[in-house]
Amino acid sequence: MKIPKAMTIAGSDSGGGAGVQADLKTFAALGVYGASTLTAITAQNTVAVTAVHEIPTDVITAQIDAVLTDIGADAVKTGMLSSSDIIECVAEALAVHGVKQLVVDPVMIAKSGAALLREDAIGSLRTRLIPLAMVVTPNIPEAEALTETTIVSDAEVRRAAEAIVGMGARSVVVKGGHREGPATDLFYDGSEFREFTAPRFDTVNTHGTGCTFASAVAAGLARGMVVSDAVALAKDFVTEGIRHSFSIGKGHGPLNHFYKFWK
Repeated sequence: MKIPKAMTIAGSDSGGGAGVQADLKTFAALGVYGASTLTAITAQNTVAVTAVHEIPTDVITAQIDAVLTDIGADAVKTGMLSSSDIIECVAEALAVHGVKQLVVDPVMIAKSGAALLREDAIGSLRTRLIPLAMVVTPNIPEAEALTETTIVSDAEVRRAAEAIVGMGARSVVVKGGHREGPATDLFYDGSEFREFTAPRFDTVNTHGTGCTFASAVAAGLARGMVVSDAVALAKDFVTEGIRHSFSIGKGHGPLNHFYKFWK
């Protein structure tokens, strides 16, 4: 039996709700073997990020090489890449290994409000990583930063999606969690738009939703799904994880990655 495999390249969340921890939970819950490359260690809980230690780029490259030369990965997901140097080294390693199914989550701000991407690194994200992506998964503030526009209307969401695909990505999902009304995500693959809508829940337990969504897309791709089906899987997984979430800590608690297994 061939086991689908995915790798996350992201920061560690000591609180376990986001980052590599959320990614590996997502892979496991969706039947995919997960490997990881750490780009940073954060001291983090449901309330704040209190410290960040970036991993040296040679160690990041060594982790990617170690996984891809032995275990391999049917899909790769990137999360927190906090500096231009880290983005450059990750992009170079992925290109060397010929990674095709790449999901880029352009992580910029933690749920607590802490900055996780240096402002001067956004250009590297646009020019080095996004052109390698099969899917980019920004929320509204991230899409605004990438496109240097303000997004309020549906038309502006569409224009942002077109602009991100214009940067070289094969497709994009602009997530609608920061807008009013139902949680509607807009998928665009360069030729057609598709909306994925789910109810909005009255809860603060949304820590790690962005990481989880991108990881679920990667898991779907690793399992052989086409991109739009992988996005549908991710939308449903995050929605149900929020629906069945529980309170951990004093701030934004995590969604429940194992809602199917914890009764």
